[in-house]
Amino acid sequence: MKVTETPFEGLFIIEPSVFEDDRGYFFESWNRKRFQEFGLNADFVQDNQSMSSANVLRGLHFQVPPWEQGKLVRVLQGLVLDVVVDLRKNEPTFGKHFSLVMSGRQKNMLWIPPGFAHGFLTLEDNTVFFYKCTRFYHRESDTGIAWNDPDLGIDWGIDNPVVSQKDHKAMRFRDFNSPF
Repeated sequence: MKVTETPFEGLFIIEPSVFEDDRGYFFESWNRKRFQEFGLNADFVQDNQSMSSANVLRGLHFQVPPWEQGKLVRVLQGLVLDVVVDLRKNEPTFGKHFSLVMSGRQKNMLWIPPGFAHGFLTLEDNTVFFYKCTRFYHRESDTGIAWNDPDLGIDWGIDNPVVSQKDHKAMRFRDFNSPF
């Protein structure tokens, strides 16, 4: 397993060791002991999975304290542009974003600690996205930042993605008073 630090404190790119032969492949997507060796301590309580057509944008979502979530995200099938925004006001990366192309072929993962908004754009049809969460979903704590907020300057590479009504109504970053 290769764990790569990003410029954002606590945000890691994870590339599992994949064992392939003529039968297919095998890899560990989660092993508490191995992750702890890299300082990634997470107690996962919920798994989520979505399937989307190409050009679907989901996000930028997060839950506010005390229901904030850490997430281990990966693509089971297809291709996504994964984006996070740092909402931790005492970090030098506050209000900045990080993006990573993730695919089922690469099998790469991203560990997103609490205090980040998260979203992704599907780049292929039938993309299956999977993530493990450190807290249960809590409707009253669930919120989001507008995916196309000009103050964030995220280049999604698309002008008119397919988004939910919830994401159409998401707040601007400048209107968000961060509790992180």
